[in-house]
Amino acid sequence: MSHIVIDPEMCKACELCVSVCPKECIEQSDTLNRYGVFPMRMKDGAECTGCTLCATMCPDAAIEVYRTEKQKTE
Repeated sequence: MSHIVIDPEMCKACELCVSVCPKECIEQSDTLNRYGVFPMRMKDGAECTGCTLCATMCPDAAIEVYRTEKQKTE
């Protein structure tokens, strides 16, 4: 399963990533960062497709996308 990692210290909680995620995989954290905001995080159990829309939209480059390759069936 693909997943994202959001650097909580780089995120300013603009929520642009939330607005573009087609699977609604991103939510606000309950822990403050150094800017005094609640950064975004990937939801537990979210089914990320690895589309990279969130990372492309992020103005602070705080999101890394990790894609999982599908196994070929024989």
